[in-house]
Amino acid sequence: MDYKKTNAPTTTVVRDMEKFSEPTGNVYESLAIIGKRANQISVEIKNDLSKKLSEFASYNDNLEEVFENREQIEISRYYEKLPKPVLIAIQEFLTGKIYFRNPAKEKDKLDK
Repeated sequence: MDYKKTNAPTTTVVRDMEKFSEPTGNVYESLAIIGKRANQISVEIKNDLSKKLSEFASYNDNLEEVFENREQIEISRYYEKLPKPVLIAIQEFLTGKIYFRNPAKEKDKLDK
């Protein structure tokens, strides 16, 4: 997924807590969902960055030789400018792009 195309803010924004509780009915459950999604996004971004930077890896044991690769620097800057995973997850949650379910609530509905 190209996270640069998200319309998530790159800085912290004051949010209305009531909007977080609308989809689940519970603020804490909503924040748990956002936290889990933020972890998933963080892992995806880290894997993408590691894969792209592994192309530039040098396997020489010589510590005196340090190469500055302009492409490597540009890739690093791109990932530094991305919104934080939590901000992306909040944006996805508030726009309804995250699928979630609570098996405990579903079980309670079936028992009644």
